[in-house]
Amino acid sequence: MSSKGKENKMGVMPVNQLLLNMSLPMMGSMLVQALYNIVDSVFVAKLSENALTAVSLAFPIQTLLIALGTGTGVGVNSLLSKQLGEGDLKQVSKTAMNGIFLAVMNFLVFVIVGIVGVRPFYASQVKGADPEIMSFGIQYLTIVCVCSFGLYAQLIFEKLLQSTGKTLYSMITQGVGAVINIFLDPVLIFGLFGMPKLGVAGAAIATVIGQIVGGMLGFAFNIKANKEITLSVKGFRPDGNTIANIYKVGVPAIIMQAIGSVMTYGMNMILITFSSTATAVFGVYFKLQSFFFMPVFGLNNGLIPIVAYNYGAGKRSRLVKAIKCSLVYAFMLLFVGFIVFETVPATLLGMFEASDEMLAIGVPALHIIGIHFLAAWFCIIAGSVFQALGNGVYSLVVSVARQLVVLLPVAYILARLGGLNAVWWAFPIAEVMSLCVSALFMIRIYKKVISKVPDNL
Repeated sequence: MSSKGKENKMGVMPVNQLLLNMSLPMMGSMLVQALYNIVDSVFVAKLSENALTAVSLAFPIQTLLIALGTGTGVGVNSLLSKQLGEGDLKQVSKTAMNGIFLAVMNFLVFVIVGIVGVRPFYASQVKGADPEIMSFGIQYLTIVCVCSFGLYAQLIFEKLLQSTGKTLYSMITQGVGAVINIFLDPVLIFGLFGMPKLGVAGAAIATVIGQIVGGMLGFAFNIKANKEITLSVKGFRPDGNTIANIYKVGVPAIIMQAIGSVMTYGMNMILITFSSTATAVFGVYFKLQSFFFMPVFGLNNGLIPIVAYNYGAGKRSRLVKAIKCSLVYAFMLLFVGFIVFETVPATLLGMFEASDEMLAIGVPALHIIGIHFLAAWFCIIAGSVFQALGNGVYSLVVSVARQLVVLLPVAYILARLGGLNAVWWAFPIAEVMSLCVSALFMIRIYKKVISKVPDNL
C-alpha cells in the first residue's frame, strides 16, 4: 500500500467523488430501511391503535438492541479503517474476527432479555392502559430479541464491508433484507397467500427473517469479495487488547445510542400519563423522522472510514474536505425533512390510520418537533467525526447532555406546566444545546487533532 496505484481508494479518489461513492449506496439502503420501518407500522396500525401503541412502546428495547450492534460496529469500522490506512493487514483480520466474536456475545445478551425481561419492561409502561397493549407488545418484542442473531450478523458484516470501502455490497445486504421484510409484513400480519394470520407477531417474524437473510448475504460478500480481510475461526482466540481498542470508540457509541433508549422510555412514561394515543404519536414520529435521518446516518457510514483512513495515512486536507462536504449534504437532507414536517403533517399521520384524537395530538407535535431538524444535521456529522478520530467520548457527552440533562427534564417540566402540546418543545430546545456543545468540541478537536495531522499527498 505504499504506492498510490495499490492504495485503497479512500486515500486517492477525489474526496467529493469518494464520499458519494461510499455514501450513496448506504444512503439508498438506509432509505429502504426507513421505508420498511414505516411500512411495518403502517400495516400494524391497520390492526388497531392498540397494536400500533404496543409496537411503539417496544422502541426503547429495540434501540438498545441495535445500540450494542451498531456501537460495536462503529468501533470495529474505525479501528479497521485506521489499520488499513497504516497498511497493517494482519491486524485488520484479527480485528474483524474479534468484532464477529463480540456480535455473538451481543446476541446472547438479548436472548436473555427476550426470555426474562420483556414482560416486566411492558408492565412498567402500560399501568392502567388497555391490557391488549401489553399482550401485543410481549408477542412482538420477545420474537425480535430471541431471534436477533440475524440483526447482529447483518450489522457486523456490513461494517466490515464499509470499513474497506465496499459499500455497494453493504447496500445490497440491507436492501434485500428490507425488501423481504416489506413483502412479508402483510403476508404474515394478515395471513395472505394461505399463510396464517399472525397479527403483531407476524410483523416481528417478518422483521427477523429479513435480518437473517441480510446477515447471510453479508457473510457471503465478505468471504467472496472482501479480500483485504481474512475470516477464519481456525486458531481464533478473543484478544483483550483488540477488544479494548474496538470499545475505546465503541463503548461511547453504544452508550450514546443506549441513552436514546432511556430517553424514549422516559418520554413514553411522560406521554402515557396523557393517553396511549400520545405514545402512539411519539412512536409514529420516530418512524417518520427516520426517513430523513437514516440517509444522514448512511452519509456517516461513508464518512467515518474516510476520515479514519486519511487520519491514519496522514492526509489532512482530504480529511477536512470530507467533513465539509458531509456537512453540506447533511444540511440539505434534513432541511427537506423540516419542510415536509411543517407542510404536510396530517398527510403523514394519515398513513397510520390516524384517528381524530391522533390528528389533534400529532399535527402540532410534528410542527414543533420538526424545528429540531434545522440543528441536528451539524450534531450528527460532528459526532461521526469524533468517533472516526478516536474521540467517541465527545459524542457521548453531547448525547448525554442532549437527551438526559436537557430533553427529559425539560419535557417533564413542560408536561407539568403547559400540558401535552408543550412537551414537544423539549426536542428543539435540546437540539439547540446540542448544536452549541458540538460546535465547541469540533473547534477543540480541530485544534488538538486535525490541525496536527501531516498532509502526505
